Amino acid sequence: MNGANHSVVSEFVFLGLSNSWEIQLLLFCFSCLFYMFSMTGNLLIVVTVTSDPYLHSPMYFLLANLSIIDLIFCSIAAPKMICDLFRKRKVISFGGCIAQIFFSHAVGGTEMVLLIAMAFDRYVAICKPLHYLTIMSPRMCILILVVAWTIGLIHSLAQLAFVVNLPFCGPNVVDSFYCDIPRLIKLACTDTYKLEFMITANSGFISLGAFFLLILSYIFILATLQKHSSGGSSKAFSTLSAHITVVVLFFGPLIFFYMWPSSSTQVDKFLAIFDAVLTPFLNPVIYTFRNREMKMAMRRVFSKLTGFRKNH
Repeated sequence: MNGANHSVVSEFVFLGLSNSWEIQLLLFCFSCLFYMFSMTGNLLIVVTVTSDPYLHSPMYFLLANLSIIDLIFCSIAAPKMICDLFRKRKVISFGGCIAQIFFSHAVGGTEMVLLIAMAFDRYVAICKPLHYLTIMSPRMCILILVVAWTIGLIHSLAQLAFVVNLPFCGPNVVDSFYCDIPRLIKLACTDTYKLEFMITANSGFISLGAFFLLILSYIFILATLQKHSSGGSSKAFSTLSAHITVVVLFFGPLIFFYMWPSSSTQVDKFLAIFDAVLTPFLNPVIYTFRNREMKMAMRRVFSKLTGFRKNH
């Protein structure tokens, strides 16, 4: 198979989400609206955390970086999906498809590590409050960020190593609106059973393991919080519930994609839209509405901006 190893497929054709004009119009309005809200909400968090000195703490540093990741993530597949909705022929080049896979896995892997780091941050803040600023020092925060991106990039390159040399010699129709490995490897002109198992092990079991580790960590933190309940416990409960909600929203679709890759296409598509457009929008909503400090900081930023405009 040395000659067949070179792909002759130069582009892939997406079947998209629906052929119904009414559904396409509804999806266009829904996707545009939530994409704009996602970009605005996450950008607002980054600007607020950066410009407000009261939020210069490890928790908000990690939250701002989560928003940067969400800004990148919602721009990987959503803009092309929105542009393709009314196109009869939805096409992506081979290089574009590989780029989508690379960025989605790099950003997804980084976000996974960052969510674990945020759980560790809450554990230190609640279980070891006297050592919090020593453990979660600025140096530690930068180290966490570097490690998160390094793991994300390594994970993504490992995933691409499975795919990039596969022989694609004929079928090029992907029943989705973006490129991802489980759908793509089914088009390869070779037996991919072992490869599908390796992909499931690499992404599925890692996602499942990280999810259970996070949930167990939060259960332990909540149990510790109940033992030492005090005046600040309601604020801590509110912060933890926001973290747990984001973890469930992030890992839910991922586990479904990779643990049950041959499930219903329509369910897959619904979860893919949820993951691409809704989750990056919900993250800032959850963290902002449940966080009094963030709401107050946003008011301060707005008053500064309006004051600056009045003076100029």
